[in-house]
Amino acid sequence: MSDTRRRVKVYTLNEDRQWDDRGTGHVSSSYVERLKGMSLLVRAESDGSLLLESKINPNTAYQKQQDTLIVWSEAENYDLALSFQEKAGCDEIWEKICQVQGKDPSVEVTQDLIESEEEHIEEMPETSPLIDLPTCELNKLEEIADLVTSVLSSPIRREKLALALENEGYIKKLLHLFQVCENLENTEGLHHLYEIIRGILFLNKATLFEVMFSDECIMDVVGCLEYDPSLAQPKRHREFLTKTAKFKEVIPITDSELRQKIHQTYRVQYIQDIILPTPSVFEENFLSTLTSFIFFNKVEIVSMLQEDEKFLSEVFAQLTDEATDDDKRCELVNFFKEFCAFSQTLQPQNRDAFFKTLAKLGILPALEIVMGMDDLQVRSAATDIFSYLVEFSPSMVREFVMQEAQQSDDDILLINVVIEQMICDTDPELGGAVQLMGLLRTLIDPENMLATANKTEKSEFLNFFYNHCMHVLTAPLLANTAQEKGEKDAVVGSTKSNTICPDNYQTAQLLALILELLTFCVEHHTYHIKNYIMNKDLLRRVLVLMNSKHTFLALCALRFMRRIIGLKDEFYNRYITKGNLFEPVINALLDNGTRYNLLNSAVIELFEFIRVEDIKSLIAHIVENFYNALESIEYVQTFKGLKTKYEQEKDRQTQKLNSVPSILRSNRFRRDARALEEDEEMWFNEDEEEEGEAVVPPVEKSKQEDDFPDSYEKFMETKKASAANGANGANSKSVAAQTSPASSNGSSSKSTALAPAVTAPKGSLVGLVDYPDDEDDDEEEETSPRKRPRLGS
Repeated sequence: MSDTRRRVKVYTLNEDRQWDDRGTGHVSSSYVERLKGMSLLVRAESDGSLLLESKINPNTAYQKQQDTLIVWSEAENYDLALSFQEKAGCDEIWEKICQVQGKDPSVEVTQDLIESEEEHIEEMPETSPLIDLPTCELNKLEEIADLVTSVLSSPIRREKLALALENEGYIKKLLHLFQVCENLENTEGLHHLYEIIRGILFLNKATLFEVMFSDECIMDVVGCLEYDPSLAQPKRHREFLTKTAKFKEVIPITDSELRQKIHQTYRVQYIQDIILPTPSVFEENFLSTLTSFIFFNKVEIVSMLQEDEKFLSEVFAQLTDEATDDDKRCELVNFFKEFCAFSQTLQPQNRDAFFKTLAKLGILPALEIVMGMDDLQVRSAATDIFSYLVEFSPSMVREFVMQEAQQSDDDILLINVVIEQMICDTDPELGGAVQLMGLLRTLIDPENMLATANKTEKSEFLNFFYNHCMHVLTAPLLANTAQEKGEKDAVVGSTKSNTICPDNYQTAQLLALILELLTFCVEHHTYHIKNYIMNKDLLRRVLVLMNSKHTFLALCALRFMRRIIGLKDEFYNRYITKGNLFEPVINALLDNGTRYNLLNSAVIELFEFIRVEDIKSLIAHIVENFYNALESIEYVQTFKGLKTKYEQEKDRQTQKLNSVPSILRSNRFRRDARALEEDEEMWFNEDEEEEGEAVVPPVEKSKQEDDFPDSYEKFMETKKASAANGANGANSKSVAAQTSPASSNGSSSKSTALAPAVTAPKGSLVGLVDYPDDEDDDEEEETSPRKRPRLGS
């Protein structure tokens, strides 16, 4: 049974005795347990929802009218009608109804109508005999146009007019008159023909479209639609379709039916998108069948191409052949882009088979080649194809790149090619980079790894990504926050930190994108990103960007730190306090002065979170090192609240200490302090020979820490002229000189304005803070409290 035979429109009669269109769908008859009997079911063509569920009542009078209509009443004021696209479908459902009621299908009414029903049917002019069409002559064109326009408000009359046009071959006669009018330059007749053909399209009848869009008729239909009466001059649509628009066969198509279907689909799409005016709210359903016509054509095209493996194999072969010239390769990539776009019309099962066919033929290795090419148009089309593949199956892409890593260098891995394209996007607004960043986030999102049959995909892929790809992603960030040559690079204990902060707008946008992705990693990857941040001292490098003149970039850096603190992880908290990493944040707050802006609010929210969540180690560090600089800020109570929390905890610890006998107190205190010192020594040992003490195996270093891809270096060189001010030193103004003095064992600082963090002296509050182990972290089963990563370069 074909779809068109069972395709119906459902109508209900409203209070004004007018028929309302309830939607188009496909009808079937089956037993419904809930209704205890055979029923008519109509499911919507668009989404499969139930438009109608009606039990075939043995006593209900059903009427069959004009071979394609079935009308009946379910209640006193509730009348229904099914209008079939084809007579065969109507006959089949009519037989089912007659079978349930024990009637001969040759009858037109299944039950004797009572008097009130007869009167009611007489009230429906739509069920009158077939519409009589005027003779198809030049002097009748105005009358024909009025007729076509008048029926559009009545669903039943539209159905009857469509049937009359189909039965009498009327459309071809009208198109013959069009040729006559054009030859005679009969403008009035051409205007009437525009109204007639436009009205016939709005009849929304697939059988009429088959005639109108045939090779014989379609260009005359387009010609009629050129003569819109509201335009001073007719359009030149036929000239565009026949002379300007060129059909390019990237590989010769030998199937004539396929070629004809492609031509027809393009022209009908042109009629819908370009020629016909945007339908009003009252007309939006008039062209639903036209949309369906295009939809099913695309399904047929994809299916026919997919079945021709010889054709697709030849396309792939030419796409990856080094001898293929640039123009040809561009055409091949654009063909695949359109091919993938058409595939979105397929049902899920067929779409699955489609993408598996492409994967089998080698679409991913082919994309790897073309995405690295210089041609911007080719790269853009390849990116669109890649997005279809990632959206369809991220796991398929991940499986490919992990297998590829066993045979290829890091530089030519598909994901690294994608990252480098993102980094080197020449668009001032980084439109392509934004798209690629979204695809990367999909690939590294653990949420879409959980549903796979392969339970190890998450750990395997994240290990692969951090070992082979993360250094490419962070290269621009590390390069643009590098310290001057000869200085110690991001090691705790350094007393100098003269860093560079980029002021070039495009570079700032790129770094903001990278930070957005890294922030996502902090939220979703836990110990993988934690190990990377510790080994690279990444947060210190990120916070250099707090000096940027671009507020959006400073906010991205702050958001990165906020996500880290939001985890309330003591690993991170120790790293922040030992590295004195609140200093650039507080400097930015004080530099901002009294301005009430987003930066001010974001910094205040960070400290308010610490206060509300009562993160003791951070509260102690902030109050002991920065309170003198912050106590003058009184427009919020956040900092006074931090001081109060600090003093309350100090009092609690003192009371707790006093409640213990003196001999035990001294022993316990010495043991805790020594344990803390040993813990800190293991965490922040600067000896580079102790890399093996990491929580997880450290990131493999295939390159130097601050090395970044040649493509990025070349890109940066091309931007030197426009970004001359992008590498200025970012020495933050000292605005917190009143901070309490630092002790001699402070950690590194980029400014002498704020005191560096200090190791707490024995007997102080910090020495008594009991840091919990991270055994509750569901991502850190491998973590041992005795094996903590050191902070190294």
